[in-house]
Amino acid sequence: MPSRNYYAPHGGHPPQTQLLSDRAVFTEAYAVIPKGVMRDIVTSQLPFWDKTRLWVLSRPLSGFAETFSQYIMDVAPGGGSEKPELDPAAEGVLFVVEGELTLTLAGEPHRMGPGGYAFLPPGSRWQLRNESEAPVRFHWVRKAYEFVEGIEVPAPFVTNENDIAPREMPDTEGRWATTRFVDPDDIRHDMHVNIVTFQPGGVIPFDETHVMEHGLYVLEGKAVYHLNQDWVEVEAGDFMWLRAFCPQACYAGGPGPFRYLLYKDVNRHMKLSPFGAR
Repeated sequence: MPSRNYYAPHGGHPPQTQLLSDRAVFTEAYAVIPKGVMRDIVTSQLPFWDKTRLWVLSRPLSGFAETFSQYIMDVAPGGGSEKPELDPAAEGVLFVVEGELTLTLAGEPHRMGPGGYAFLPPGSRWQLRNESEAPVRFHWVRKAYEFVEGIEVPAPFVTNENDIAPREMPDTEGRWATTRFVDPDDIRHDMHVNIVTFQPGGVIPFDETHVMEHGLYVLEGKAVYHLNQDWVEVEAGDFMWLRAFCPQACYAGGPGPFRYLLYKDVNRHMKLSPFGAR
């Protein structure tokens, strides 16, 4: 398998001499949160997490993300949590981009390094610790699981990107591929968190316009993205939020692969009243 290079923010602050303008964009159809804004001053903390800070990339908010939240967690040596998730209805995905952590799931420890991926269904018993001598940084995607009578909740699992072969998109000669951690036909899952890879020159050759909401964190490389009516340059460390039906396409400019961690909501009926109110 090829070596992986995942971008992770380290915080800090720019000098007073730096220009204020950046590539941050927030519109009613999409948002771009560039890596340059992930500084110490915008970090958050969570209850029952020790020696931990995080950057919040998305959260359910009117006019912004509706279905999910996404964090970049930064856990110092010795840090972690014995009670990480306080919402019994929340499912989660962890994806490690730097360092190592120990995930204890139903009493069984799992050592996870870069590329490590864990799916945590609602009600999971899990704890997390950084037992190494360096910080560990990982994404934590959270969603309120949509239970369906007669369909069982999927089981937890732990894997690594390097153990999964990417699936090439048809008629792309390998320029566009997706690493799928969940079988797309498994109706138990109501969200997918995949990795999409474009080789230099690879494109999404039409404006995708669909019901799935997206969160895209650029793990590696750079590209030009067509979002709604705008062309936006993005690079490793940037995050994009795309609302449902926002037209989207991209061109990977090289010189290396362009890769991103992709969230989307799937496999459920459309709510017929706002936010499921009754």
